Amino acid sequence: MRTLARRIGFYLLTAVAAVTVDFLIPRVIPGNPLDAVLAHTQGQVITKATLRALEVQFGTHSKTGQWGQYLHYWSNLAHGNLGVSTSEGMVPVTTVIRGALPWTLGLVGTATVLSFILGTLLGILIAWRRGTWLDNLLPATTFFQAAPYFFLAFLAIDLFAIKLAWFPSGSARGILDFPAVNWTYISDVLDHAILPALTIVVASGAGWIVGMRNVMVTTMDEDYVLMAQAKGLPKRRVIWYAARNAILPSISGFSLAIGFVVSGALLTEIVFSYPGLGFVLLNAVQEADYALLQGVFLVITMAVLLANLAADFVYVFLDPRTRQEA
Repeated sequence: MRTLARRIGFYLLTAVAAVTVDFLIPRVIPGNPLDAVLAHTQGQVITKATLRALEVQFGTHSKTGQWGQYLHYWSNLAHGNLGVSTSEGMVPVTTVIRGALPWTLGLVGTATVLSFILGTLLGILIAWRRGTWLDNLLPATTFFQAAPYFFLAFLAIDLFAIKLAWFPSGSARGILDFPAVNWTYISDVLDHAILPALTIVVASGAGWIVGMRNVMVTTMDEDYVLMAQAKGLPKRRVIWYAARNAILPSISGFSLAIGFVVSGALLTEIVFSYPGLGFVLLNAVQEADYALLQGVFLVITMAVLLANLAADFVYVFLDPRTRQEA
């Protein structure tokens, strides 16, 4: 389809622009990024090869021009080389991200999907049964939406982890502790993710409920919905017709939420001592770890682009008007 082809071309250009910005990060900051990196590596053995690799990566003391460095950066990306992380003991950036990403996906990914599904279904139900006792749920959910993540996190830790001892309050694996992907590892990730994910679901679910409910109420007054009801179609069929169109704005918001899943829920990860990507990003900023900053920024950007591309495909499936335009 021509519409999807144009969108794919747009996202490819955006990806190239994102990689270019990622390349320029250590080159546009004031001062010498290499000196800032070496200042945080006291006590660590830096070989000449590592020092040379850092010089090439940051474009300092290099006879290669900016264009040659840019092409070299693309070559490293093609080979999966994102440099080395000075804040994590001179280990490859890909190793750090690979260790933190499953924890973030297990936490924020699960919480985002659950909050979207529950919030959307409750929003549809409240809109269909408007004027009933279900409307009383809106003020309660809005209260939880206004409460910060970390406030709910402290309450959850005090009740469920300390007093009831149902869930662990911390002591998750380290960022670089990445064993074989088996049920033991997956269950450990999920066990540590349940409590922080619960706080995210409770805090963010209200937004999906209110948004879906408002759009659904408007859609229920459309002529085609009223006609379907007048023809005597089953309620489930009418709800499906209305919800299929009302959910389109939520799909856009969900694609952005999914895209930013990999950035992690920073405050929640700090409260629960959770070794996610948001915690890694904070450490990289504090330790001036430019290679790790570049890697995390690149992963987040690509995740957002892929999520939006997936949302465009879903739009084509849900909205016939999009297919007609295509």
